[in-house]
Amino acid sequence: MRIISGIYRRRRFDVPKSFSARPTTDFAKENLFNVLSNLIDLEDTDALDLFAGTGSITFELASRGCKRVTAVEKNNAHASFIAKVTEELKCSTIDLIRGDAFRFIQTARPDSFDFIFADPPYALKELEEIPRLILERELLREDGLFVMEHPKNFDFSALPHFLQHREYGSVNFSIFLKEAERTDA
Repeated sequence: MRIISGIYRRRRFDVPKSFSARPTTDFAKENLFNVLSNLIDLEDTDALDLFAGTGSITFELASRGCKRVTAVEKNNAHASFIAKVTEELKCSTIDLIRGDAFRFIQTARPDSFDFIFADPPYALKELEEIPRLILERELLREDGLFVMEHPKNFDFSALPHFLQHREYGSVNFSIFLKEAERTDA
């Protein structure tokens, strides 16, 4: 796993081969962050990485200047890896939640995040419900972005706040933007 850009760029970490987590490929991650750079300024944002897995997105967000990054990971071995890398980086902006992402979604305060990334296991039977849950719970602040990584057989374009779909090899991203309500004067 490699951090592409920011203060920790070019840092590499060996993910144990025994991990069941499927980290976002460097190709997909690099392209996604190129798209995001035109949509949101990550510096000084509060970010959430649901189903954090290896922490690849968590570390990329922290490296790019997010004020706080909350990583939620249920698997104890994966969470321990994220904690170990966080310590190696001496990064104080990452909050690790060892727990269930669905429980976190239900208990998190509305309007808590400027950016949310969710990369659930592709075989997760509730995968299709995740965008709806996040949007209904209103976890995004105004002008906040939510990115859902998913297999190609899912189409979230009918959901509110859907902005665009991106495909990089076998990796698909659906991007949602919660635009601020505009008042005409």
